[in-house]
Amino acid sequence: MQIDFSYRETWLHRGNPALKLLLFVILFVYAMFVHNLDTLVYMTVFHFILLFSFSGHPLRRLLLYMSPFLLIFVSSAVSMALFGKGTTLWFEWGLVSVTKESFLRGIHLGFRALDFAVLGLTFALTTRPVYLFYSLMQQAKLPPKYAYSFMASIRLIPLLLEELQTLRYALKVRGMRRQRGIGGFYRKLKAYAVPLLAQSIRKAQRIAVAMEAKRFSEAKKRTYYYELSVSRIDALAIVAYAAIAAAAIGLSVYAPVFHMTDVRMIG
Repeated sequence: MQIDFSYRETWLHRGNPALKLLLFVILFVYAMFVHNLDTLVYMTVFHFILLFSFSGHPLRRLLLYMSPFLLIFVSSAVSMALFGKGTTLWFEWGLVSVTKESFLRGIHLGFRALDFAVLGLTFALTTRPVYLFYSLMQQAKLPPKYAYSFMASIRLIPLLLEELQTLRYALKVRGMRRQRGIGGFYRKLKAYAVPLLAQSIRKAQRIAVAMEAKRFSEAKKRTYYYELSVSRIDALAIVAYAAIAAAAIGLSVYAPVFHMTDVRMIG
């Protein structure tokens, strides 16, 4: 089973994966400590524009990927707005109490979750896992036995899905009927888990023996099929995201939307 989606390669794809990972970790930490609501909103909007412009994936696919995160944004914002605390009451009905302070905190929480989602999706859609592990071995000095183990486990996921489908067909041919209740769930779990676990152990044993034969456990200098290095593209990515942060801060000062500099100080 081969799962693949075609995309257009952009400058975000050509950056060094290890340096990109470090950059996005810094962006995650920075977004976590942004308490200016206008800064967070502008930053999220700019990250959206960068994702939709340079991810290389079609718009319909990006909207499909973003749909769960938009649901998280709505649920986080609404739950905080409806059941938060504040002094400026806007609406009250039973247990539901909407105040200005709870609304602003809800919008802030929702945009923070959305910004995390956009950053994570940008990294996932513009970084090949194989290149990431090669870069971690070469630039971050990750031991090859760990990196190749992760790559092997990623390659095994489609095989596991194919075996699950084959096992499902086999049980259906043998006349295994769908049973309800806890007992039926247990029997179904046992019928699927035991064969899949046994085959996974066999595959893991073969991979371990093969890696041991290739001397992956020895600490020595290795050659790599992909040679990755730091280039001007990485400097461009750093400048682009630094410019986004600076533009968001500037617009929050000169063109604020919510006029809220620190959501922790309200209420």
